[in-house]
Amino acid sequence: MTNFVLVAGAWLGAWAWEEVAAQLRAAGHGAHPLTLSGLAEKQGVPAGQQTHVRDVVDEVERLGLGRVVLVGHSYAGVPVGQAAVRLGERVDRVVIVDGNAAVDGECFLSGWPSDPVREAIAAHDGFWPCPDAAEFAGQGLTDEQVARIVKGATAHPGATLTEPAVMARPLSELPGTYIKCLLDGEEPWGAAAELLSSELWELATMDTGHWPMFSQPRELARILDALPPRA
Repeated sequence: MTNFVLVAGAWLGAWAWEEVAAQLRAAGHGAHPLTLSGLAEKQGVPAGQQTHVRDVVDEVERLGLGRVVLVGHSYAGVPVGQAAVRLGERVDRVVIVDGNAAVDGECFLSGWPSDPVREAIAAHDGFWPCPDAAEFAGQGLTDEQVARIVKGATAHPGATLTEPAVMARPLSELPGTYIKCLLDGEEPWGAAAELLSSELWELATMDTGHWPMFSQPRELARILDALPPRA
């Protein structure tokens, strides 16, 4: 039995993991979806990058979990990676689902053309506004799944995207799996690609888009269920 702490990316909360969590529990695992500060039911809570790192660490402590697998989707790969380093030997594996990898001194927006995001944050009182339905085209989602995401999404605290990660050691020194969603590009890029040069990291792929917890929750749960145990 594995305890999974599941953290969704920008605009989303714990609700995004409902179907994946149900599949993991049916397979005998512990599944603990987490909403980060400032999102979903935690709207209004001030949040920067380190707030989200503390959210993850504090959840592991609050639940009294001895050993965990930390799963971060998209943006959440950045706070999850930092939390994993802080938790050290308590983390059996880090899983990044089509997301960004934490690098010391760099933020979520580092390494890609982020001016439109920064401008949107400045124009919306420090929040990254939720995308509309058109932004989810070509990602393997049904109209109903898109509607569910759009209805549940909340504006994302901008400071969490622009503040730098703080890493005592590289994420490549921890065991990990990177799950690449092929409809969102066939190859991991940037720091994620560098992670996969580590002998401690492995690559898994899914034939779907950037939101597999909605488009292919059973398949995502099967990948998590089949993760190798820590050596």
